[in-house]
Amino acid sequence: MGREAITVDKNIYSIPNLLSLLRLALVPVLVVAACLNEGQLFLLLLGICLLSDMLDGYFARKLQQVTEFGARLDSWADMATYAMMILGLNLIWPTIFDQQFLYLVAATLSYVLPVVVALVRFSSFPSYHTWGAKLAAVLIAPAFYLLVLYDEQTFFRLVIVFHVLVAMEEIAITMLLKKPKTNVASILTILSSSDSKSS
Repeated sequence: MGREAITVDKNIYSIPNLLSLLRLALVPVLVVAACLNEGQLFLLLLGICLLSDMLDGYFARKLQQVTEFGARLDSWADMATYAMMILGLNLIWPTIFDQQFLYLVAATLSYVLPVVVALVRFSSFPSYHTWGAKLAAVLIAPAFYLLVLYDEQTFFRLVIVFHVLVAMEEIAITMLLKKPKTNVASILTILSSSDSKSS
């Protein structure tokens, strides 16, 4: 029993989890920066959040610290960070927000709907971290900065469309799984495994 408690403590305070917690801690600071219309500060803090998002996954694999709690913590931090991106556009760059409104609605739904479906089906927050989701997370950072700094709309919109496709895959994974699971590479791994309902 004592050994289990020590293991849990180590998992909670691992480098990947601390990076995810850093992102969550920066959320209220991002809110303040957005409310004060501090564009440069907002972009700097957002950059730290997005960089930590890439690093936490790297360290989790490198240090063999991949845990179910860490996967869920990472997903919560991801959603909070993406919400801040939309808030920043709305408060600091309202013209861009208006221009991209429909795509931002699509982006929001691509994060919300997979969560709703998983909560209804399993009463659990989805943390699949598919290859598609990882690629989408990498692409959203340059897409956002290119949009804000250089008005590059086409790339941003294509990335949002890709996020929608990723969301559709995650919903399909939820419907195929028999029970909650984290860190699913793709829907193909579910279709070819015993986790699928059809197996």
